[in-house]
Amino acid sequence: MTKSFDRSRALELLSFILLLAGAALVLLPLAAVFLVSLSPSGVGVKGTGLTFANYQEAWRRGNFLLAFVNSTLVAIAVTGFQVITSALAGYALARLKFRGRQVLVLAVLATLVIPFQLLVIPIFLVLKWGHLLNTYGALILPTAANGFGIFLLRQYFMTIPVELEEAAMLDGANRWQVLWQVMLPLARPALVTLFLFTFIGEWNDLFKPLVFTTRPELRTVQLALAEFQEQFTSSWPLLMAAVVIGTLPVVLLFLVGQRQFMRGIAATGIKN
Repeated sequence: MTKSFDRSRALELLSFILLLAGAALVLLPLAAVFLVSLSPSGVGVKGTGLTFANYQEAWRRGNFLLAFVNSTLVAIAVTGFQVITSALAGYALARLKFRGRQVLVLAVLATLVIPFQLLVIPIFLVLKWGHLLNTYGALILPTAANGFGIFLLRQYFMTIPVELEEAAMLDGANRWQVLWQVMLPLARPALVTLFLFTFIGEWNDLFKPLVFTTRPELRTVQLALAEFQEQFTSSWPLLMAAVVIGTLPVVLLFLVGQRQFMRGIAATGIKN
């Protein structure tokens, strides 16, 4: 009994050490970026300690206010569209019985293995035909629906007992009421997971603004960071301050929703 207890304690300690080492490998580069961003401009010069002046200078020179507004508008719009389309399609694939449903599910899964870059030429031509280039539509519409979100919500809807829907229908609810008043509140972890994935992905996206827009007033945070890097390649404190400015919103967003995020990820693989 004692030997088995000691062995389990040793395994727990080993697991803790490995997890601590993994966390250190992830956090140390982030800590290094943050510390460099606080150092006085011109490392090697006798400085006066840590300072936040680099953040003010990076914010001013990079014109990040407009970039933040654009990235926020695009990320929120795309996230809203994906939540709506994924909820409707996911519920239909999870609950409605119709011919070809499994084939449609496989088709949705097949879209996950197609890189967005392979579709850029037909998407560009469609946007050009619709006179949407150099508009917010070019940044929003190409990713307004996503196979990952559809599959994620389908999997989560399948974990919800059918009896809850049947009870709601016995009380007079129709399909729309069941979806919006019963299923979606219960699927909150999956919705938060989809929201985080989509918002962070759109915030960090450089490809769409680079290909579909040329107007400076549509510049996003990632495009502003790329331009800032070209201008201040020799000023590491300013560059690291700009990186922290660009990544801080999504880090805070993930910290706020991490509990629901973990619940959504854990529950979506219960049923096939």
